[in-house]
Amino acid sequence: MADVPTEILIDSPRAVRPGEEIDAAALSAWLSGRIPGAEGPVTIEQFPGGHSNLTYLLHAGDRELVLRRPPFGSQVKTAHDMGREYRVLSRLHAVYPKAPRALLHCDDPAVIGAPFYLMERVRGVILRHPKAPAGVDLPPERMRAISEAAVDGLADLHAVDWRAAGLEDLGHPEGYVARQVEGWSGRWRKSRTDDVPDLDRAAAWLSANLPPETGAALIHNDYKYDNLVLHPQDLDRIVAVLDWEMATLGDPLMDLGTSLGYWMNPDDAPELRLLPGGPTTLPGNLSRGEVVERYAARSNRDVSGILFYYVYGLFKIATIAQQIYFRYRQGLTHDERFANLIGAVQILGRTASRAMETERIDHLVS
Repeated sequence: MADVPTEILIDSPRAVRPGEEIDAAALSAWLSGRIPGAEGPVTIEQFPGGHSNLTYLLHAGDRELVLRRPPFGSQVKTAHDMGREYRVLSRLHAVYPKAPRALLHCDDPAVIGAPFYLMERVRGVILRHPKAPAGVDLPPERMRAISEAAVDGLADLHAVDWRAAGLEDLGHPEGYVARQVEGWSGRWRKSRTDDVPDLDRAAAWLSANLPPETGAALIHNDYKYDNLVLHPQDLDRIVAVLDWEMATLGDPLMDLGTSLGYWMNPDDAPELRLLPGGPTTLPGNLSRGEVVERYAARSNRDVSGILFYYVYGLFKIATIAQQIYFRYRQGLTHDERFANLIGAVQILGRTASRAMETERIDHLVS
């Protein structure tokens, strides 16, 4: 990989998707005088992927800035609070340098049609898809090292001193598990468009099997390959963790469960392996069981009840997909990527049912 130009490997933006354009002139006028070097006309590109908050790259003067804004058509304001995400990054960077540096926040929707914030751009490789990006060689030994670094990174994030960062007001850890199960169950019922009995069973099972709290930590709530920026010459080194919109204080095993929900094994049912989870099925990756073992060794946490957290992760991800599909069905967004999300909802529900029936997190072949 050493002979591949670095710029080829860097995660790159593309043309803005139709319907998700931003008024460059209005943004340029607002930026004037606020960030040194960001003077003059603004050109805008958009980073690919993502089904929630939208991420753009701005070229302004001699600066590159990243802009984050809520999705078009969203009516769940608490899930897309730009001010909250900005405050988290503003405080967190000092104690956790892998959090990008936040620069400015704008809560005036008159500028671009919604609140937004700006942060520094972090260059690196992002593994967004099941296959390796063009020009990136991922033999089993390298993939193994990357997957180990990803798990270690999650355990290390859970060890961050959130009090030193001044994040005591970020959440309410006591009772977090029960609130999350109740909250996601309510969101599932509210956004339902089709009958998915497997998810109804998962909601009831989670409510009936609540584990005791395991402690409080800073949790990311969307920690997966496509939110990790890797060093282009040293892919098993994470240089940044992106997408902090759901970060809070809570039980770290709930965070691990969400990550496991995105982690597909090569021997999973073929339908599950079709879901976007990054290159977790490439040879060399840790299995879900190995992820849990490594996390336990790194964090010194008791993971004996991991089945609950894995089922929770699947249920939560399915509900997130359902909420997006609901917006699409209501005509609140016209992004055709969302047209088939009900299939993903059903697959995740079936996977949760298999996990509950077999009482295991690996070898979930139909």
